[in-house]
Amino acid sequence: MLNQKSESPRISIITVVYNGVLFLEQTIESVINQTYNNIEYLIIDGGSDDGSVEIIKRYADAIDYWVSEPDKGIAHAMNKGIEASTGDYLLFLHADDYLLNEHVIQAAVSQMGGECDIAAFNIIFQNADREIECHSRNFNYWLNFKTSLRHQGVFCARKLFEKLGGFDESYRVAMDYELWLRAYREGIMPNIFNYTLTYMRDTGISSRSDWPSMKQRFLEEQRVHYQHLPNFRMRMIYKIYWALYLPYRYIKNILSR
Repeated sequence: MLNQKSESPRISIITVVYNGVLFLEQTIESVINQTYNNIEYLIIDGGSDDGSVEIIKRYADAIDYWVSEPDKGIAHAMNKGIEASTGDYLLFLHADDYLLNEHVIQAAVSQMGGECDIAAFNIIFQNADREIECHSRNFNYWLNFKTSLRHQGVFCARKLFEKLGGFDESYRVAMDYELWLRAYREGIMPNIFNYTLTYMRDTGISSRSDWPSMKQRFLEEQRVHYQHLPNFRMRMIYKIYWALYLPYRYIKNILSR
């Protein structure tokens, strides 16, 4: 097991999966082979029927907690993981993602140094054609419009969830963006580290490039904006932004085919 006693912070890695048989084993192996010795690993399965549960059972001795049962979506599953975990920091690494190598958690924790609410690292976005390194960015005015962090590269302190609560389960896609914007409104800032932590495949729900999926993501972002309006001026800015942005992305999507 990976959760040996240590003076180093305990890292809870939470994998949410539903019918993820294609990549789940790689995700699991990337976690259980880490050299860092204070990791707690949890898998929250949504009641898979494609062989994912059989993979989980095969690695059960190296997993600290797992459950397979129907849930209400990704945000609900992530919140179940938060409840079941005991770590000082939580990292959400879903079944489409995997850690860069066996040393990255050790290296990331050593870079973090002292306590912080959010420790954000880079990720590599991977599709069939290429790999793109995506850098985490600090919270600033532009977070009002688009996320600056990807949860696959972010350690969230347990105290962050104790202060803000968990993920908003009304969102299917933009639950992490909603959390970051909520933190920003509360004056919480991330610590940014220029170090690559994980691979993120383009197979997840937030990465799909078909217009119905993209439109769903944008409409959820729009709902996040209006849910956390700071003032009337920002409401007017959002009205103009969305009047222009949705048609722009629709046309861009058509031209890219």
